[in-house]
Amino acid sequence: MSIRILLLEDDLLFGEALIDLLEEEEYEVFHYPNGQDALDATYRDKFDIYLLDINVPLIDGISLLNDLRNAEDDTPAIFLTSHKEKKMLQRGFLSGCDDFLRKPFDNTELLLRMQALLKRSKAKEAECIGILCHDKVHKCIYYNEEVLQLSKKEYELLVLLMNHVNTTVPKELIYEELWTSAEGGGSDGAIRVYINRLKQLLLTMQIENIRGIGYKLVS
Repeated sequence: MSIRILLLEDDLLFGEALIDLLEEEEYEVFHYPNGQDALDATYRDKFDIYLLDINVPLIDGISLLNDLRNAEDDTPAIFLTSHKEKKMLQRGFLSGCDDFLRKPFDNTELLLRMQALLKRSKAKEAECIGILCHDKVHKCIYYNEEVLQLSKKEYELLVLLMNHVNTTVPKELIYEELWTSAEGGGSDGAIRVYINRLKQLLLTMQIENIRGIGYKLVS
């Protein structure tokens, strides 16, 4: 899954240079030249990190981040600004930013700081059993840091097994969680197909068949 970045920057040339840098690192960048457009974008989409200038039209970067934090949006945020005053630095951190870089900055430093914040954020969002991690925000599962390509029911079954790790999950509960009454319910054969598929993906983990009862993910 690509990392989605919201970039708030009204200097178009500087913004284009940043986009080139970030896209070379295979980030997906969404650029907005004013705070109102950036705020509207956060209502429509989920981003992994915010890169925010402060002095931008309509809604300044600090006010924007204040609004997002008040709405319980804890997406990591870095201010990128030419301000050098300590009061502005203080305002930035009080608004809820995670980091602050003064322009001009070293590109490598920016990338390293972003990586540190993204790693910390991923750890907060994910519940892990060894190398198997469930990212609840993005609704995906990582195995050995790679996203598993799962169907909807495979995902739901694996989440169910992870939520009951080292405990037998009865087939009745699997039916209840994976199939609605409108779908007519599931079958033992369908469950076996999904279980076999998960076993193929989780090479170093064990899913036990508890005969006549259900299945257990063993950590």
